[in-house]
Amino acid sequence: MTDKIIRATAGEGSVKMAVISARDMVQRAREIHGCSPVAAAALGRTLCAASLLGEAMKEENASLTIRIQGGGPIGGVVAVSDHEGYTRGYVGDPTVELPLRSDGKLDVGGAVGRDGLLTVSRDIGLREPYIGSVELVSGEIAEDVTAYLLSSDQVPSACGLGVLVDADRSIKAAGGFLVQLMPGAPEETIAKLEENIFLMDQLTTILGEDGPEELFRQVLKGFDWHVAAEAPVGYRCACSRERVDEALSVIDEEELREMIAEGREHEVRCQFCDKIYTITPADLRKLLDEKTAEK
Repeated sequence: MTDKIIRATAGEGSVKMAVISARDMVQRAREIHGCSPVAAAALGRTLCAASLLGEAMKEENASLTIRIQGGGPIGGVVAVSDHEGYTRGYVGDPTVELPLRSDGKLDVGGAVGRDGLLTVSRDIGLREPYIGSVELVSGEIAEDVTAYLLSSDQVPSACGLGVLVDADRSIKAAGGFLVQLMPGAPEETIAKLEENIFLMDQLTTILGEDGPEELFRQVLKGFDWHVAAEAPVGYRCACSRERVDEALSVIDEEELREMIAEGREHEVRCQFCDKIYTITPADLRKLLDEKTAEK
């Protein structure tokens, strides 16, 4: 099943809902970073949230970044999405292992922590990105995203995110949904949605066994709804040799001379995909010559 986001409307336009199915996206992230089950769940949920919010941005070349710092042993979570919903991300310590919660589920809140902030940065090409933060509610990601949307965007929302890790640590299912109410939505609409979400089957079970369309049927039960758009998503890193060279260009001449004098190669590792770029003394000499020529 190809990773995708499906968007639908219901209640004569008073309800908007988006669903993401992202097993391959999260599996790729787990493989790149060598994530433990709880780290894979924390990163996977954040990637799904970033994809849902990023793909909704209308500006071409826009990007959205979610940063979570909760004081837990995972050390923080970062996920970045472009305007098409393609994501990349990492966690501070992907090897964190924690006992399961009393209900048998992964303790994402314990790994992330609950004493800190969820910060969302939206870059639409202006001089400065729009940045908003909210105090963490639970560290379980979905509730925190819901709180952010209500606090920052003043949009009543309900978010569900889930990652199911198999016995061999591969990702069995991953994804989520986001329901948002438009201004003027009737109270009975809100009550019905709350009831449907409360009674729905487990999120990862739906994604793993029935598919993303079943989420619409359960969350929007009792509403007339129709699919408005569908788009592929996935894990995609934006790193390149050009970006590495651009980053190196900020090094001052004195430091460049010191690095050249060492006479050895240096490595730059991408934090999102772990790709390694090798910087030779000749590369550094070329950069120094360009800086000197600019004077």
